[in-house]
Amino acid sequence: MTGASGFVGRQTIGALARAGVEVHAHAQRPEKIEGDVVAYGGDLRAPGAAGALIDQVRPNTVLHLAWNVEHGTFWTSRDNLDWTAATLLLARAALDAGVQRFVGVGTCFEYRWPDDGTCDETTTEIAPATLYAVAKDAARRVLQELGDISFVWARLFYLYGPFEHEARLVASLAAKLARGETAPLSRGLAVRDFLDTRDAGGAIAALALSETTGAVNIASGEGVSVASIAERLGVIAGRSDLIRVGALPDRADEPPRIVADVRRLRDEVGFRPSRTLDEGLAETYAWWRARLAERP
Repeated sequence: MTGASGFVGRQTIGALARAGVEVHAHAQRPEKIEGDVVAYGGDLRAPGAAGALIDQVRPNTVLHLAWNVEHGTFWTSRDNLDWTAATLLLARAALDAGVQRFVGVGTCFEYRWPDDGTCDETTTEIAPATLYAVAKDAARRVLQELGDISFVWARLFYLYGPFEHEARLVASLAAKLARGETAPLSRGLAVRDFLDTRDAGGAIAALALSETTGAVNIASGEGVSVASIAERLGVIAGRSDLIRVGALPDRADEPPRIVADVRRLRDEVGFRPSRTLDEGLAETYAWWRARLAERP
């Protein structure tokens, strides 16, 4: 598994371990990898790195999560070109080594947002509009044409949970509430599909261990407004007075609704989230409160 120390990767390790899988985990900084795994380090974008890793591990399944997702820059970063190349070289090495299955990770931003806001893997048009999403989709299009390996593509929607970048929605709100600060936001009318990253890790692990192929949405399948997320966190923190819905302007041209169709994940993979939205938000708020209490 690549990207083992990341926001999603660290949760996927736990899910694979609970399934009794032997995990060989790679990250640029292996000291950040947690769990009972064999750890490897280095930059997969370096010449020969992907092939060397496959030769060293000789896995039967490759689960590839590594990519540049630095908050605020990854949408347009030229690193997307390097990661597309590294992904294809990793897949080539896997093919040459006789790896049986390759699991890639994409994004819901590969879709053109449909009028009803529900994204289906088989019917919703693919039309990425950022360099990040284009690069992800380009890698997917090549990989799905490799006929000698079982290939599945995990398409992530809106994730939240421990270790999320503090500038993102749920983390920002939870951190502000934990500090006792006001939490301003827009009217929060946009409806999104939120999933706890621990459930996302479980879904990706289940997908990797299944026989399902093609694209699969990784999401809850339920829509909730941004305002509702803020209000729920306010209640959880006991500080609803700090939530300022409507204090910021609404974002122009924002799609009103983005929700996943999760029938493939539910019916073919057999995965359902283990926690409700309120449970996940409560656990995330508790994590942020404990994390901030540790800081000087």
